[in-house]
Amino acid sequence: MIGKFLPFSFLSVSLFLWHSAAPAAADEVTNSIGMKFTLISSGSFTMGADLNFESGDKDETPQHRVTISRPFYMGVYEVTQSEWMSVMGGTNPSNFKGRTLPVEQVSWDDARSFVRKLNQKEGTDKYRLPTEAEWEYAARAGTTTAYFFGDDEGSLGTYAWFSGNSGDKTHPVGGKSPNPWRLYDIYGNVWEWVQDFYGGYSGSAATDPKGPSGGSARVIRGCGWDFTAVYCRSAFRNWDSPEYRFHNLGLRVAFTSGN
Repeated sequence: MIGKFLPFSFLSVSLFLWHSAAPAAADEVTNSIGMKFTLISSGSFTMGADLNFESGDKDETPQHRVTISRPFYMGVYEVTQSEWMSVMGGTNPSNFKGRTLPVEQVSWDDARSFVRKLNQKEGTDKYRLPTEAEWEYAARAGTTTAYFFGDDEGSLGTYAWFSGNSGDKTHPVGGKSPNPWRLYDIYGNVWEWVQDFYGGYSGSAATDPKGPSGGSARVIRGCGWDFTAVYCRSAFRNWDSPEYRFHNLGLRVAFTSGN
């Protein structure tokens, strides 16, 4: 990993009332190969970390208000090896083999290829990688704390496979508890590619931001099985070259409601 850290060298819930409620159980769809998606309501949130109260890095600042203007669907699970093989003609790049394990050792370019072929298979053009803002919005699920379950990292093992409990490997998706918007493994298991180029935050309020217009690296979010709890926070950011592959690096798919 060429981002901030080499993968082999890492080391009171505060919910607020806001106008985007957690989606109802009926707001879930399943495509032809069994991929499940949950509806994420539109709304606004504060993106980034307040380093006065949260251990983090400068690229998580400044905090800024972001509006997600349209509902969108987010994959309930990280893309599995079974789903990957169904779309990609049977090939499986993963180091840890298992049909219900998350696919890994995929580059950003590979992820985009998967999305393109999934669209072809489904006869649509709606599938895509989530933006970085969509990813954090969905991960937070209406919370303002370091993790969607609060500020105490001691509860992370209930929700995530990370260095403290993974046994140095990935695990079948959905094995831990989901966040309030029914997203499993949004922390841990594998890092997830998002659409955006990596760059600093401007600090200005934004609607549906898409990140910098160019760059040499793409953002990854969510933390992997070999990272400690501090890297699994909702605001934590990392990046890699779009050609990079590693066995803690996968993806989650999104699409915009109404497409």
